[in-house]
Amino acid sequence: MKCVLVTRPKDQAGAFVEELKKNGLDSFVFPTIEIRPSSGWAIPDVSSYYGAFFTSPNSVRYFLERLSREAPAELEKLREIKVFAVGRTTAADLAAYGIETEPLPKVADAVNLMQTIAPEEISDKAFLFLRGSLSLGTIPKVIAERGGRCDAVTVYENHPPDLEATGEVRRMVQEGRIACLSFTSPSTAENYFRAVGSTTLPEGVLVAAIGRTTSAALEKIGVKVDIIPEYYDGPHFAKAIADALAD
Repeated sequence: MKCVLVTRPKDQAGAFVEELKKNGLDSFVFPTIEIRPSSGWAIPDVSSYYGAFFTSPNSVRYFLERLSREAPAELEKLREIKVFAVGRTTAADLAAYGIETEPLPKVADAVNLMQTIAPEEISDKAFLFLRGSLSLGTIPKVIAERGGRCDAVTVYENHPPDLEATGEVRRMVQEGRIACLSFTSPSTAENYFRAVGSTTLPEGVLVAAIGRTTSAALEKIGVKVDIIPEYYDGPHFAKAIADALAD
């Protein structure tokens, strides 16, 4: 059974590991990023915004967990404004809180999401953007360009974890025990190659990116990407990896 390196945080890797297993693949979890809630942000008056943007399950988790606990009235207000999500998983996590989202783009990234929104729906309107500490800022930039206002609130932080297992992973890759490296964000990719100290891979080891943003980050540091799924979610990502490894 071929083995895939999973670089997601441990508490988020389980579902993807199961999807790989369904496709006949083994996995080795090597988290290259640690997600922590941010401190110091003030709960906003949600009713003052026309819409809100969530770009990851982490943004949903850390914003809505606090609203549920400390400001349930603001959570109720969130159900009454337009809510935009990047990706099916993020939309599903919002739905679990009773929040309906606007139609999802076929390609799940911030650039394609903004392309689905008419300019007049942004002009002269205020938006809330729930972000992580390493956000690329694509959504606020487009909103500003279209004459809207965007308040960005950093609700979680991305930290490089303790990489004690780096040596073992490096050996596994060099010895051919890892068939594919999988990355689900630019930070997972950048942290991995920073940890191992080289972007050179043995012949036959494939590199998989869950979407174009992650792929672009890999290419920027000189790593060729072999696999990008048609849809940017765990099940399609696992299936795309399995199909590539079967060739």
